Amino acid sequence: MKPELEVCIDNLESLHLAIEGGADRIELCSSLALGGLTPSFGFMKKAAEHSSVPVYAMIRPRQGDFIFSSEDIECMLEDIEAASIAGLSGVVLGVTNSDGSLDISALEQLTKKAKSLNLGMTLHRAIDVCADYERALEQAIELGFERILTSGLALTAELGIDILTEMVKQASGRIDIMAGAGVNAANASILLDSSNVDALHLSGKTTRTSRMKATSSTKMGNHDVDDYLIPITSSEKIRAVKTVILNHI
Repeated sequence: MKPELEVCIDNLESLHLAIEGGADRIELCSSLALGGLTPSFGFMKKAAEHSSVPVYAMIRPRQGDFIFSSEDIECMLEDIEAASIAGLSGVVLGVTNSDGSLDISALEQLTKKAKSLNLGMTLHRAIDVCADYERALEQAIELGFERILTSGLALTAELGIDILTEMVKQASGRIDIMAGAGVNAANASILLDSSNVDALHLSGKTTRTSRMKATSSTKMGNHDVDDYLIPITSSEKIRAVKTVILNHI
């Protein structure tokens, strides 16, 4: 079976572009610039209506680390239910303790909720900040996750190839290992050939200019962000990685 291609997006325009480029699955987020946060219910619902491939919602209530309070967990449980009501296929989540271990108590609550709603589950890059990734991998299997999104504990997946290779060996087909962070057409074949990962994950981001005819110096947020450049997925970048996957032996 050919490796899967997952594309993370944070707007409906990108949903269509990602599918056009050959995405096998969508990771639905808000705020990709912050690493991906929980998308709105409306976004979830419309993505489910328009997508021809499975859509998994990121369940992450804020930016920063993955240490979440009891109130955060309550919010995440509600968001998991929202993903089910919206008609999505699964959820993407992760929670850690301050010592760099997975927060099993919190994850048991979240995964139990997801499983009760027949939602698939991806453990996201929280594993990349775990002190003992081998133990975390076994725990992910025990909790019922289908796959782990990881850069191999490195800044990029390409730099983490050695750990990715070890993860694939340890997983031994019990859970999929999906490489993400800096994945592109130039390094996709290296990742597939060297590590034998089960899937590749990328955003394939580009920008388009705003359709506003009148512009203003007013800023909607951070002053270094150009409000007249709209981040979207590049179907060409996705298609280029898809071609590498299809040609992979």
